[in-house]
Amino acid sequence: MTEQTIVLLVLKGIILLDNYFKDKLYMTDSFSVEGKVAIVTGGGGVLGGSISKSLISSGAKVVVLDIREDNVNNKVEELKAMGGESIGFVSNVLDVEEMKLTREKILKAWGRIDILVNAAGGNLPGATLTEEQTVFDMKISDFEKVTNLNLNGTVYPCLVFGEAMANQGAGSIINVSSMATLSAITRVPGYSVAKSGIDIFTKWMAMEMGTKFGEKVRVNAIAPGFFIGDQNRKVLINDDGSYTERSKKVLARTPMKRFGDINELNGIVQFLCSDAASFITGTVIPVDGGFSSFSGV
Repeated sequence: MTEQTIVLLVLKGIILLDNYFKDKLYMTDSFSVEGKVAIVTGGGGVLGGSISKSLISSGAKVVVLDIREDNVNNKVEELKAMGGESIGFVSNVLDVEEMKLTREKILKAWGRIDILVNAAGGNLPGATLTEEQTVFDMKISDFEKVTNLNLNGTVYPCLVFGEAMANQGAGSIINVSSMATLSAITRVPGYSVAKSGIDIFTKWMAMEMGTKFGEKVRVNAIAPGFFIGDQNRKVLINDDGSYTERSKKVLARTPMKRFGDINELNGIVQFLCSDAASFITGTVIPVDGGFSSFSGV
């Protein structure tokens, strides 16, 4: 082997190693949300709080929005204690003018808005029918409250904060859908209707943003499966800690045979916020232990 051949082989090896480490660096950085400004509506709640902590841990700057002042203050304090940058505002997702004022405060503080996670929402006690009730027993006022909170409480923040993303030509919006949109789930008609509206609005908004404001403005949704939280604990867990009949039906349709942990939503949220999802928009992604894929047979 000549000296020239050896030199060429060494150079080739250096180039291959250089490309390898560049690829590794790209793969790592593409999932990063470090330095991005993220708004989380309902950020003081269980779901929004979990997502906020995950984004802070990954280096994002987090804006906590919640209608409850104590929840805002407590969550911002917790996020700062984790070593992250966080600010919070008491904000009603159904008050467009108030959110516009909040948007200007965020832009003044951090200059841009990169991420919006619409975690505000959930079912309301009065809008959940008992086993003995039929749909004709449902109070229209409760139906309107739950549809307004979940549907308009997602649409309005998309319009207010999405406008900032459109102006800067980049951003990622993540809405929260539900298993209740895929097939009929008993006792929650208003919630089901609202979440179904979120599905089509997510797709519509993705089309609107992508075609008019550039490919870097993306809109997606996640569809959580069954997680035990404060809102559904009474219908899933008996007073003695055992599963209710409703829980047993859910688990019978879930291939993983368990309920989800709220933290298991954080990975897909970060992925959709990152550049790794740069060609993903208009999707509704289940995080459900296989519930949506299983016929039950």
